[in-house]
Amino acid sequence: MILFIADLHLSPERPDIFEAFRRFMTTEAPKAEALYVLGDLFEAWIGDDDNSTFNQAVIALFKANADQGVAQFFVHGNRDFLIGKRFAKAAGMTLLPETAVIDLYGTSALVMHGDTLCTLDTDYQAFRKKSRSKFWQWRMQLLPLWLRRRIARKARAKSQASNAMKSDAIMDVTPAEVDNVIAKYQVPLLIHGHTHRPNRHQHPGAERIVLGDWYEQGSVLVVTPNSISLEKRPFEKSA
Repeated sequence: MILFIADLHLSPERPDIFEAFRRFMTTEAPKAEALYVLGDLFEAWIGDDDNSTFNQAVIALFKANADQGVAQFFVHGNRDFLIGKRFAKAAGMTLLPETAVIDLYGTSALVMHGDTLCTLDTDYQAFRKKSRSKFWQWRMQLLPLWLRRRIARKARAKSQASNAMKSDAIMDVTPAEVDNVIAKYQVPLLIHGHTHRPNRHQHPGAERIVLGDWYEQGSVLVVTPNSISLEKRPFEKSA
């Protein structure tokens, strides 16, 4: 069994999401051969030097599964692109490039976060290009943690306000870009997150599976040698 998750947006402000994640990591993930996290694991990641108690708790869950032999892989999202080698080593994860072709029981699959497919969101794509530069990231890492936290809070608030004004078409993938990517990599399966619109789509010669976010419930793609299932994981109600 191979599992895929994305868009958890973990933060201390959402203990319900963390609890659902903790339950998944302690009951379901240990049974898997591999776990792929396709970006936006955190609501914001400001650097591997942020060793807060919350971040250490998340790392510990991954490390426990790595110690049990679960292969774990991570693709950067638009909220946690500053995750680096220090985090990956501590968590027992392998960092993948932004697009990676993997083998799923004999089927080639392209995995990615999915933000690069949303080409109509030109404001975001401009920010993405800037923020992925080594100079921008180097300069950001020089700032003290307290200032990076403040910048991250302001950036999230600005993003939420901006997204509220954008149309559904802008916020979703661009169909032509999806077709271009599928043709480029010549794969029968594309798996991504980012749009928070879980579904399975048919494209010429390929299927595209979109993982859901974890705001109201968990979303897990379960792949076995004989099946592919996009499943929900309801949050447990508080007593």
